[in-house]
Amino acid sequence: MSYAGADTKPVIRSNASPRAGHIVSVTGAQAVAVMENNPAAHYRVEIGATLTIPTPHALVVGIVSAVSVPMPDAASGTEEVNLIELNLAGEIVLDPAKGRVFRRGVSSLPTIGDGVHLADREALTIAYTRPDVATIEVGALYQHPDVPARLLVDDLIGKHFLIVGTTGSGKSTALTCILKSLLPDYRQARIVVLDIHGEYAAAFGSQAEVIDPSNLNLPFWLLNFHELAAAFISPDEQRDNEIEILTDAVVWAKRHYSDAYAGRVRRSAAETTCITVDTPVPFRLADLVAYCDEQLGRLDRALNTLPYKRLKARVETLVSDARYSFMFGSVMIEDTMTDVLGRLFRVPVGDKPVTVLDLSTVPGEIMDVVISVISRLAFDLASWSEARLPLLIVCEEAHRYAPADGGGKFMPTRQALARIAKEGRKYGVALALITQRPSELDSTIMSQCSTVIAMRLSTERDQAVIRANTHEGALDLLEFLPLLGDREAIVLGQGSVMPMRIRFKDMHTAHTAHVRQATFSQAWRTVDIGREELAQIVKRWRSPATKKTQ
Repeated sequence: MSYAGADTKPVIRSNASPRAGHIVSVTGAQAVAVMENNPAAHYRVEIGATLTIPTPHALVVGIVSAVSVPMPDAASGTEEVNLIELNLAGEIVLDPAKGRVFRRGVSSLPTIGDGVHLADREALTIAYTRPDVATIEVGALYQHPDVPARLLVDDLIGKHFLIVGTTGSGKSTALTCILKSLLPDYRQARIVVLDIHGEYAAAFGSQAEVIDPSNLNLPFWLLNFHELAAAFISPDEQRDNEIEILTDAVVWAKRHYSDAYAGRVRRSAAETTCITVDTPVPFRLADLVAYCDEQLGRLDRALNTLPYKRLKARVETLVSDARYSFMFGSVMIEDTMTDVLGRLFRVPVGDKPVTVLDLSTVPGEIMDVVISVISRLAFDLASWSEARLPLLIVCEEAHRYAPADGGGKFMPTRQALARIAKEGRKYGVALALITQRPSELDSTIMSQCSTVIAMRLSTERDQAVIRANTHEGALDLLEFLPLLGDREAIVLGQGSVMPMRIRFKDMHTAHTAHVRQATFSQAWRTVDIGREELAQIVKRWRSPATKKTQ
């Protein structure tokens, strides 16, 4: 690569890289080149390859979106014309202060006859690297394994990102690679991984605080009213009546606890009188039951007592069920909000910037409530701290608890995640969504992700959703999503300098997420388990707070 003078500004020309053809058409951000017959050339022009076009004032960078041979005229005997279709992604220019730099957009458009060259290593390094901003290396370019693939930290994290791919394509490996690439340089990071399959406990080693139902303390009184209603009330014809009763009962229980606590500790008038149904102050479930009993004693038998009885029964069931002990099983009610927030969101960080919240044993009917309260607390903590505590919430299998059409059951969770997606960047709360079914993910939340890391996708429906939610000039790259190999991805959006096809690092097995998968060919050859081992399985089944064997 060499420099040449011009009348108005400097120019960068590529002389060393092989010439592949010349431009025959330019339409907006697309260009078409005719491939030149060069018997001595030893190169292949593939979809996704990067080519350069020298112009008077820049080196235009284009990405191959298609290669074709128009039907030749057999009668005339003319030679086949090989066409290369390009998406113009940006240009390399000479900055007086910084030297050779890449910038998106093209100010010096190519024209008919301009030569098209294969991008050499030097041009690729400039095009895919931003030395003036914080980046992380996550792998290498597919077309040139010697050129590192780097992601822009602030744009990737601060503006949310999405990882999609079918089962086995390497989503968990990609996520682990991204997060582990962040940790060496960003020791004050705060990352919460919502791990619903128990895959990430060993991925981060001593840098992670692993929390599961056996050591999780998430007091029920931290739930807002919508989350309490999702836990206590069934969606049927009695729902409206039960919601009205629950509203009065929660406010009564909170004030009753506050009054009792005020007798032991000096409290301000505002703390004891300004209590609403959503005020995050402790209360006792026993007071909730006592309120129902008191109202039942006052009601005439002719009136409808069923809503009170159902609410009371639901509360008593949750308290007595060992599966919910991490939320409803505490006998002593204390104001531990500071301790809970400090452990969940790593304040202070210490040597563990990652919280892996293992939700694999949390019952499905309460999981969306747990995720809702975690997401809401993260947003509130960041906003009340005036953006001094930036947080990244990683949502594994996001389509399961933020579905496109989940009805009222998932409403609190979807609202909490949607709030982060829409407003989180103002307060330093970011989302990382991982899903194998993007077509089933809430479109409002997904559309806020400014970076898409698309791995292998097989179904046309999922591919169409990614295309519809990606505003990028290289959408043609998504056409071969079904052909991507394991750990390969197409990165589109603001988290990369320009669209690129990459291969994530081949991380050591011990450093990746552990995905449980039954191996039938091996298991069906081994000796059957005995009755004693079955008894142990039943014991763990009945006491799900016991940690699962990894």
